[in-house]
Amino acid sequence: MAKSNLQFKTNYAVSSTIEPFYKGGKVQISKDEKFIFCTCGTRVNVLQIVTGKIVHSIEQDDQEDITSFALSLDDEILVTASKALLLKQWDWKQAQCTRSWRAIHNVPIASMTFDPTSTLLATGGCDGTIKLWDVVKQYCTHNLKGSSGVVHLVEFHPDISLLQLFSSASDCGIRMWDLRSSQCLCVLQSHYSPVTSLAFTSDGASMVSSGRDKICTVWDLKSRTTRRTVPVYEAVESVVLLPEDEDFSEIGVKTKEIHFITAGSKGVLRVWDASSARCVFAQTLPSAPPAGGSEEGGEEYGDPRSLTYCLPLPSSLRLVTVTAEHNILLYQLPSFTTQQQFVGFNDEVLDVKFLGKGDTHIVVATNSSQLKVFELATSSCKILYGHTDTVLSLDVFKKGSLFVSCAKDKSVRVWRQDPDSGQVCCVAQGCSHGNAVGSITCSRMKESFVVSGSQDCTIKVWDLPETIPETDGDMFQLNARVTEKAHDKDVNSVAVSPNDKLLVSGSQDRLAKLWSLGAPGADLALLGVFRGHRRGVWCVQFSPMDQVLASSSADGSVKLWSLQDFSCLKTFEGHDASVLKLIFVSRGTQLLTSGSDGLVKLWTIKTNECVKTLDAHQDKVWGLHATRKDDRVVTASADSNITVWTFFYVQMWWCVVVLCRKQELSNLLHEKKFLKALGLAISLDQPHTVLKVIKAIRQGEDGAKQLEKTVLKLRQDQKESMLRYCAVWNTNARSCLDAQAVIQVMLTHLSPEELLQYQGARAHLEGLIPYTERHMQRIGRLLQASMFLDYMWQKMRVTGAPASPSVNCPPNLPTSSPYCFYFIYFSALLHTSISTCTSSYAHLSRQCKSAKLSLFAPMAYLLPTSSCLLHTLYIDFLFFLLCH
Repeated sequence: MAKSNLQFKTNYAVSSTIEPFYKGGKVQISKDEKFIFCTCGTRVNVLQIVTGKIVHSIEQDDQEDITSFALSLDDEILVTASKALLLKQWDWKQAQCTRSWRAIHNVPIASMTFDPTSTLLATGGCDGTIKLWDVVKQYCTHNLKGSSGVVHLVEFHPDISLLQLFSSASDCGIRMWDLRSSQCLCVLQSHYSPVTSLAFTSDGASMVSSGRDKICTVWDLKSRTTRRTVPVYEAVESVVLLPEDEDFSEIGVKTKEIHFITAGSKGVLRVWDASSARCVFAQTLPSAPPAGGSEEGGEEYGDPRSLTYCLPLPSSLRLVTVTAEHNILLYQLPSFTTQQQFVGFNDEVLDVKFLGKGDTHIVVATNSSQLKVFELATSSCKILYGHTDTVLSLDVFKKGSLFVSCAKDKSVRVWRQDPDSGQVCCVAQGCSHGNAVGSITCSRMKESFVVSGSQDCTIKVWDLPETIPETDGDMFQLNARVTEKAHDKDVNSVAVSPNDKLLVSGSQDRLAKLWSLGAPGADLALLGVFRGHRRGVWCVQFSPMDQVLASSSADGSVKLWSLQDFSCLKTFEGHDASVLKLIFVSRGTQLLTSGSDGLVKLWTIKTNECVKTLDAHQDKVWGLHATRKDDRVVTASADSNITVWTFFYVQMWWCVVVLCRKQELSNLLHEKKFLKALGLAISLDQPHTVLKVIKAIRQGEDGAKQLEKTVLKLRQDQKESMLRYCAVWNTNARSCLDAQAVIQVMLTHLSPEELLQYQGARAHLEGLIPYTERHMQRIGRLLQASMFLDYMWQKMRVTGAPASPSVNCPPNLPTSSPYCFYFIYFSALLHTSISTCTSSYAHLSRQCKSAKLSLFAPMAYLLPTSSCLLHTLYIDFLFFLLCH
């Protein structure tokens, strides 16, 4: 009964994505504390703190990387600076550029900030100059010179009535500028390395500076002298003053003196008393194996947890920190507890699995030693420390709260997620492999054992205790029950059968092997070997229903094998490169595969048919997993993107609507109602169908005028779609003529102002230029070839014979020779227009048929559509003539 109700999956839609939104650079918080602004290459992304979603993305039109940006204190104006030396002012809520102007700096801008009134903008350049701009009246007000090297820090004094600006450059000094006189009042000297941040007290009388020289300095701004130098024993990247009117007694703050928080290379937030130069509080981080260096802070500049920014949220009494691995964390004061965590950049994602009772989370292995657990609803992330080298593979037990990982550090670890709090801890680990552990799988019926495969060519079976510890304080040490030399090369994949009795392994030696797990305590027994792949096997999986298993390989194929006689039942071919992962869906009747070509393909096993191709990644898709309900799939790629797909059935009524529209389109073309046909094709949003309509119009009587008349009668939104389609058609030599015909109509009859108002017009037009240039070059080469043919023909004519406009055979070829026909054919194709080509082709066909040239007649029916192919055929034929 279950099989009779089974419906094949045919459609998946993207339900959510986790994309890189921060790759380093400046981070700023809006004044209302709802948004985080951060740079990501050519974009400034706006992250909503509550949902963890990117709500706005401001991108440079010139595709130049953004070097700095600043948000005004009233949250109204965003200004960006790029490597193109342009400053752009944005209405960031609408993602629209309202003004752009040329920065007078000769080199890129390194820093910028707004004054408290959101009127003045200060920019510090790599040329050692500082310029001030009035963003309201739109002119440059000051040009401050005197700094040595890159000006990487500019800050206005909080009291705007003083009109003072502070800056720091590569010379390690802090310059105080008087904006009334444009003079440097003094240079505050205390640091011996670049100053990284400045923090002012509420009354503006004092300032705290931090540097990478492991000290913080408290300054008296009235006397412009040092009040106190505080050694902090780490390179400090950011300093934040504690609010004076709040109670922080629980973290050791007992006086009203200046207290500040430091964030730096050790990755720990610490609170310091400026009057006594003592650390009164140090944050406690989750335990992690040392990455090298001292116990206190790991490597000075290499610890992935080292902090690069620390920003205050005074209204909600929170802190935002940014780590060297581009993670953004929110802490609640005064307890310093983690509220939220966002991952700005995942790097290469190597594996992903659904996690939790209702598959509400995903656990992700990236190109690092940390695991990341994302909550799908909010994109909030928890980072798990434990492994000391890159994590390579993951698997989850049936109930969803226990999962396992393996890594290059030769170890396997078992993790438990608390179903109520969502907290994850490591409860068991095992270390006895001789090389990196590249694959891992767990038992399917009970939480009883784990199997790992390693680059040392062995498979190990690890038994779990009956009672698994609840916390990492009672971590259980795993011992391998069985160790088997399984393959001659790396073991890439292992999988356990649904009844926990069989094990399959796939290796780089091009083999997959079936093993009997047997009773507890028994060794592995080899049952059979699956041979047939031409390259290494990347993944193996058991069917959940039938006595078969599937394997995928670097040879681009997926094979289905019988467990009875180890024979290959089916082969699925469709990927252009290695097939890295596969899973069974629809109760074992379909396969999902992912490859290094960035594609995910859905196959129906019974028909050997690829019914759907999911294209959402630009690089190798290493991760592929489905929920226990089989209604969602997650894919993860080396392009740092994680995509969650939701399965849906196409409603029958919609299929009927589409079929009716296609039939209507066919009728309209037959009746030559081209305007209605083109409008209907555009409404279906099917570029290939629109192209068919364009071809039908051009092939009709007086096609050029009919096309012009039809295109000009389209609505503006339809013309926008046509422009978008043309940009795609123009990339293909077969459809470029149709694209150019449409573009000619639009450029002839539409003004540039009208065209630029079309949505995405600038990007489409920029995309048309390079391919149009290529087509022009190809036409030029074709013209040169035809001129060469003309020259050869003139040389081969009989001396004194009258010139003829028609193409004739050379005198050294008899007219009855089939070579003469070919000479006429290629001459016509290369030297005459398309219409002449067609008539010559028809004439040549008749001649070949009448001469009964059975050997050569089939060639007369070939009318090559590619000029490159024409060129090649012609040259081959010419050499043949010269040889004979």
